[in-house]
This record gives sequence, C-alpha cells and structure tokens, in this order.
Amino acid sequence: MTNVFSRYATPLITGLFLVSLISGIALFFHIGQGGFHGMHEWLSMVLILPFVLHLWKNWRPMTGYFKHAPMAVALVVSAIAAGAFLIPTGEATTAGGPPQFRLAHLVLAQPLADVAPAVGLTPEALTDRLTAAGITVADTSQPLTEIATAAGKSEADLATLLIESGE
Repeated sequence: MTNVFSRYATPLITGLFLVSLISGIALFFHIGQGGFHGMHEWLSMVLILPFVLHLWKNWRPMTGYFKHAPMAVALVVSAIAAGAFLIPTGEATTAGGPPQFRLAHLVLAQPLADVAPAVGLTPEALTDRLTAAGITVADTSQPLTEIATAAGKSEADLATLLIESGE
C-alpha cells in the first residue's frame, strides 16, 4: 500500500496542481465562478494528502534545500506575500466576493416588509413561508438577516426560501 502512495504522490500533485492552477486563473478573471469555486476549494484540500506523501517520500532531498539560502528566501517571500492579504484595508468586510453576492447580502439586510414585494410576495405571505420553514418572524420591520440569525439559519438558507416558487 505504501508503494502505491509513493508511486502516485508526485503524479497526483501534478494533476491536482494543474486543476488548482487553471481554476485559480479562471476565478481571478471571474470566469465560471459557479463551477470553478467549489472545484478550486475542494481539490486544493485534496491536494494536501499527495503533498504530504510527496514530502514523506522525498524527505531526505527536501532537507537539503533547507541548508541553502534560496529556500529561506522563497519561504520568507511567500509568507510576506500571503501576509499582505491579511492586512486590514479599512473596507467593510461583511460581504465580499462577486457583485451578485454583495447585492444579495445588502438585500438580506433589509426588513422583511421591504423585500417581500421584490420576491413577488406580500409581507404576510413571506412571513407564512418563513414560519412554515421553522423561522419565527416577530416583526416584519426586522431585517431578514436578524430573523435568520435568531432561527439559526444562514443567509444561503434564507435566500433559498426567498426564491422558492412555493409550488
């Protein structure tokens, strides 16, 4: 079994790296967000196992890299580059991503009474729909996100209920 892992570690790293590379480029240019986002996240997580197996298989040669400056320089530069993305920019961080996600977040932050007509319902009908889904609505002037949070539901759960056809 170890021989199988050892034999496939590097080829799997190569294949999964190519998938990560292509999906990362597509995400950067906002192409095929729906398909590439999940692919990139999940297969990057899968990439961890063959990476660890590759390190294990090549541990002795890898330790040789640590004896020379290029490895230290590369690791420091990589850490600084990654750290740059963690520096607060002063922008609101409550909703990021593509414009449609930011818009959805803004809509869900509005009172139920204001959003109901936008989804073709009266406030009463939307209240009934949410109640049927186990979400208690105390007041239609309360923002939808607060209603969802009180019920232990996510914004995605709420959005799904808002766009249901009711059939």
